[in-house]
Amino acid sequence: MNLARIREAIIPSFSRKYPIYGDQELQMLRKASAFNSQLMDMIRDQISPGITTGKLDQLAADYIRSHGHTAACLGYKGFPKSICTSVNDVVCHGIPDDIELHEGDIVNVDVTSIVDGWYGDQSETFFVGKVSDEARALTQVTFDALHVGIQAARPYCTVYDIAKAITRHAESRGYSVVRSYQGHGIGTEFHQQPGIPHYPHDSTRKNIIVPGCCFTIEPMINIGIPDTFIEPDGWTVKTKDGSLSAQFEHQIFMTKDGPEILTQTQNGPQEGHCFK
Repeated sequence: MNLARIREAIIPSFSRKYPIYGDQELQMLRKASAFNSQLMDMIRDQISPGITTGKLDQLAADYIRSHGHTAACLGYKGFPKSICTSVNDVVCHGIPDDIELHEGDIVNVDVTSIVDGWYGDQSETFFVGKVSDEARALTQVTFDALHVGIQAARPYCTVYDIAKAITRHAESRGYSVVRSYQGHGIGTEFHQQPGIPHYPHDSTRKNIIVPGCCFTIEPMINIGIPDTFIEPDGWTVKTKDGSLSAQFEHQIFMTKDGPEILTQTQNGPQEGHCFK
């Protein structure tokens, strides 16, 4: 059987496990992701010592609402805010509050918006003023790990290929990859198949990424051990050893020629960026 026939055989079987989008759907995904990236650039300009994560949340909520769109996080499974803000040892799902950001903090901001029924989803880790060399190095490795994962994503690759590339990059530099949380398919639903773990295990060998698949890659990298725990609020995930954690996330559409980053911002870091 030639390659074309193999691909024709693969696509119908995997379309039953996750949606495969065509050109019209891709345009909607691009529109939602472009707005979400615009939102991230707005937030970027607000990050400074003294601002509260609650204020960032309010600015994001107002921005989304003023453009006629919907904050996906607000009310999702009971989440009380419009964005997630994860500071220092918070891995993900941090709830915005009235505590001020301080010089030297790092904060991951995760924003997801719904535009005409389609989702855009991404996150970035920001420096609050001048940060330590330790925090800077962690952020660089995490950002690079994201792009290593994107580079490993090719038509008909497995999720294992993506996860192996991310883990190899992080661990070779002395960092650990969080295993309890992962990327995900996305489109007209917030979280759908396929799941995208960032560490390789046998089950990920069976998950094939075919053209038309839309998904996120969002590695969470720790300075210390990969273990985490959830705070009593039921959402805030922290490193078990109290070490710093960073995360970057992009929404990806797999074309027949390779991955397209849908959530590239105009003013944010791009592949190859050096955090100084």
